[in-house]
Amino acid sequence: MKIPSFCFRLTAVGLTFLALTLQAAVHPASPLGDHMVLQHGRPVPVWGSADAGETVTVEFAGQKKSTKAGADGLWRLDLAALRVSAKGRSLTIRGSATAQPIKFNDVLVGEVWVCGGQSNMERQLGPRPPQQPIFQWEQEVAAADHPLIREFYVPQRAAFTPQPIATGGSWTVCSPATAGDFTAVGYFFARDLQQALHVPVGIIHSSIGGTPAEAWTSRAGLGAFPEFNETIDQMGRVAADAVKAKQDYLSRLARWYQDNDPGSGSSPWNASSLDATAWETMNLPTLWEDAGHPGFDGVVWFRKTFDLPPGWNGRDIELRLSAIDDVDTTWLNGTEVGATSGYNTPRVYRVSAALLKPQGNVIAVRVLDTGGGGGIWDRHLPFEIAPAGGSETPVSLAGPWLCRFAAALDPLHGPPVDVTSSVSAPTVLYNAMIAPLVPYAIRGAVFYQGEANADRSHQYRTLLPALIADWRKAWGQGEFPFLYVQIAPFKDQPPEIREAQLLALQATKNTAMVVTIDCGDAQDIHPPHKQPVGARLALAARALAYGESIEYSGPVFASLLIEENRAVMKFTHIGDGLVAKDGPLTGFTLAGMDGVFHPASAEIKGPTVVVTSPEVARPAAVRYGWANVAAGNLFNTAGLPASPFRTDVTP
Repeated sequence: MKIPSFCFRLTAVGLTFLALTLQAAVHPASPLGDHMVLQHGRPVPVWGSADAGETVTVEFAGQKKSTKAGADGLWRLDLAALRVSAKGRSLTIRGSATAQPIKFNDVLVGEVWVCGGQSNMERQLGPRPPQQPIFQWEQEVAAADHPLIREFYVPQRAAFTPQPIATGGSWTVCSPATAGDFTAVGYFFARDLQQALHVPVGIIHSSIGGTPAEAWTSRAGLGAFPEFNETIDQMGRVAADAVKAKQDYLSRLARWYQDNDPGSGSSPWNASSLDATAWETMNLPTLWEDAGHPGFDGVVWFRKTFDLPPGWNGRDIELRLSAIDDVDTTWLNGTEVGATSGYNTPRVYRVSAALLKPQGNVIAVRVLDTGGGGGIWDRHLPFEIAPAGGSETPVSLAGPWLCRFAAALDPLHGPPVDVTSSVSAPTVLYNAMIAPLVPYAIRGAVFYQGEANADRSHQYRTLLPALIADWRKAWGQGEFPFLYVQIAPFKDQPPEIREAQLLALQATKNTAMVVTIDCGDAQDIHPPHKQPVGARLALAARALAYGESIEYSGPVFASLLIEENRAVMKFTHIGDGLVAKDGPLTGFTLAGMDGVFHPASAEIKGPTVVVTSPEVARPAAVRYGWANVAAGNLFNTAGLPASPFRTDVTP
């Protein structure tokens, strides 16, 4: 599963399935390092690896503590709670078997937050073509002289099992020279928080674009979701015998195609001779969502015929098919020439001269897309044929292709997952990018994710709370504040995913949800206005983590009362009152017992909103902002927007 905009995600995500190799020297765990920020006001764990039984001593801020590495080569000690300090000091780690200590310099003490999620958290402040630039990014970077703000970047990896020690990554001091590489949402959050608290702020940035919540959750945390068991079990089989597990996956995928795709049946659509008169035409490369098929996930076939240029006869060629989202199987003249998983992996297949003929060569490509956008899509990669090893000018494949939409995906009965090449498999990102951060002392977490789970919104109602509980259990710091961002309005993101996030908020203690109904982009899953997101997250942190008596949320629907032909609603988080921003209230629809919703008039009456429609004599349900591109202007006096909602929530 993934987000619908692909050119802005990782250009290469190495699926590094980590194996812990303990070496003789003392090795502090990442994210310990130069320029780090340590959490004040609570014990501060320091940990790492060493020879079994080796004594390790840590000195910092007048404290000196020692411990011994266990039989597994792991060690940990906890410094007593530290006071805030904006003065850079050194933290020293020394092993009994090594004369030279390890010294981390410019260490501050302040507030530490984990910033996680998918591409809207991953998106850096600086440019990332061809994605839209962050609003006013040049001015923001130029003004980013904030030496008390630091970011630790967690290397993007996946693992089959939780990793006790991770290496790599580093802390970066915020400056105009470095801020462009900071997570934009995390930067604006940290900037506003630091300006409010006047203490050092560290953010630990752990994100990968296009990844679902289950990838960020541990196996124990997914215990209530048996639908993930098959994939998790497959990961165990890969660990035991990777070759056999890969064969097993391919067999299961082939069976899935046979059962679900008519083009993979007894009269296959990869045949060199095929009646394709009923097929439509699509100009490639493109996402098929941008070619008149929004919201389609499943199997689509493409075909194109080409002639060999003079002088190419008898030579092997390279078939260069851009990037294909997510999985392709490619045939030439009825013979399979390649198959690849990965939405942004360039497809380059060598075709033997024996398969080619001077005229009428047929390329057939079966594309499986499991969520978000799909297709042969990347205009920046080669999309052509060329003689293998030759210097001749390639022949472009761009332009019209025949295509046929074969089978829509059932999210609950989808194809098997190839865990050897997926950062979306359950637990793999938790194992590699969250577990190794524990037990680094933190204040709380900020999370921007959900797009990749939009086609399973009902499941997300309980999956997001499970992830929150899982992280809290891992850190063992109680119910620390967990702040997350509601999905912004976008043409391919259904209202049910925002509802799932709202319901998760109401079901989970000490959480806050930032509403983005007013700063989305209908055509771009990566809206460029990140400043309001960071500012609202900082407000929520100030209220939940630091006890400030401020309004930190927009209005949240609380109750509905029907009075004859009027629907009267009450809200929480109204601040000093409800406000219709920039004109009369908009965004409301009303239905009677027939369940048919009509545009409605809405008016603020004191602490309530009254909704009526001439089409509805006896109201039964109200909806607000209930659309993919959610729209509405109900705010509170704190300037914070109301969350979209419906009163007729389905179980």
